[in-house]
Parts: sequence; structure tokens; C-alpha cells
Amino acid sequence: MHCLRALSQVTAHARAFLSKPQDLRFAHWYATDMHFLLIEDDLDLGPSLQRALKTNGHTSEWLRTARDGRAFASKQTYDCILLDLTLPDGDGMDVLRGWRRAGVTTPVIIITSRNGLNERLAGLDEGADDFLVKPFAISELVARVGAVTRRAAQQAQSTWTIGELVIDIDQRRTVCAGFPVHLSRREFDLLMELARSAGKVVSKSRLAQALSPMGDPLDFNSLEVHVHNLRRKLNTSALRTVRGVGYMLER
Repeated sequence: MHCLRALSQVTAHARAFLSKPQDLRFAHWYATDMHFLLIEDDLDLGPSLQRALKTNGHTSEWLRTARDGRAFASKQTYDCILLDLTLPDGDGMDVLRGWRRAGVTTPVIIITSRNGLNERLAGLDEGADDFLVKPFAISELVARVGAVTRRAAQQAQSTWTIGELVIDIDQRRTVCAGFPVHLSRREFDLLMELARSAGKVVSKSRLAQALSPMGDPLDFNSLEVHVHNLRRKLNTSALRTVRGVGYMLER
């Protein structure tokens, strides 16, 4: 558990930055709907972070133990993981190490009251994408999430270019071969999930879960309908079907 001083700082910070709705909305938040895994044992900060994510249109699952974190990260699909290091049943660093050894490549931001240089270096060495010391401003978390998810998709800005596709994630707009493409909410989410792994095959099960992150996965027949509609609207051969596996958006 956190020491009392650190805990009081974190909870006070949570109330200060997250209690008011106007504190939760930021113009440069990563606009595409994302699904987060939050592993944090603080009973004040956990719900507050979830509320901040929800206010900005994102979904999240909140866990409080290292044991649950190990199980969930390898079984579910997440766009980003927020990981505390001091958990009641273990060290978050061990959890992170286990994920990376198991091949979990989801971007991870460590959120912790530990602020030593050695701790930060160790976290980055073990595979963390960023390190945020409590207490922190939610605007800083927003900026760091955007940065690590763009790096994971090999994109430097909020407008992504993949072949003849241009995707404006802030405005949720798509242009293909110079022509605007009008996509439904779910079609755009599907395109973004493929774009994050452009050049790689994305399994049907991963896409089905990503399009329904807080409920039962989308059935494959419905997924195929959405893929068909997306391919028809894009009118491009870049969206390929890999039979028996899933789909790939070519770079």
C-alpha cells in the first residue's frame, strides 16, 4: 500500500483535478474511442480516472491487484494500460515484466508515487512506454496517452497517413485517394483498429472485442458486414482479408 503521505497527495489530487466535469475535458484528447485497462489500488484515484476517461468518450476496466492484471492483459484487447507499481499483492514492475515476456505489446504508462531516477529507468527498461509520477495533472496524462498510442501506431501526429488513406483522428474524418469518405461510428472504429496495426494481420476475435469493449464481443457475421461496408466505402484494395485469420490494412 502507498505510504500515508503519498496516498493523501494522490487522493487530494484526484479530488482537485477530477471532481468537476470541466476539469475532465481537454481539446487535444486522443479523439478516437479507446479502451483502457487501469490497474490502481487507490479507492479514490481509480474511480476518478475512470470518470475522466468516460467524460472523454472512452471505456475502461479498473482492477486493483497484480493477479487480476496478469490475467486480464493477456486475454482482453486494450488500447493503453495505466499501471500502478505499488499493488496490495505484488509489484507492478513484475506484472509489466510478465506481460512483455508473454508478448503483450499494448502501450503501458506507469502511474506511481515512486519518483526516483532508478525506478523510472527500470520501468522503461522493462518495457513501459512512459512513466508518470503522482500527483499529476490529467492534462499531462492526456498528452502522454496520445503520444504513446501514436508511437505504437508509428504515427507522429493526430492525422495519420497510411498509403492513400488519410485519417484525422481528432475530427474522425477519412480521406481516401483524395476523396472524403463518410463512415459510421463503428466503421471508423474498425478502421482505426486496423490502422493501429497497419501492415499486420488483425484477428477477427481482436476486432470483435475492440468494437464492443465493455460487452460481449461482436459476432463474426456482424463483423464481416462492417468490414464489407468499410471496404466498399474506401474502394481500395489495401483492406485485405486473410482467410481463416482476420484482416490487414496494408501500408
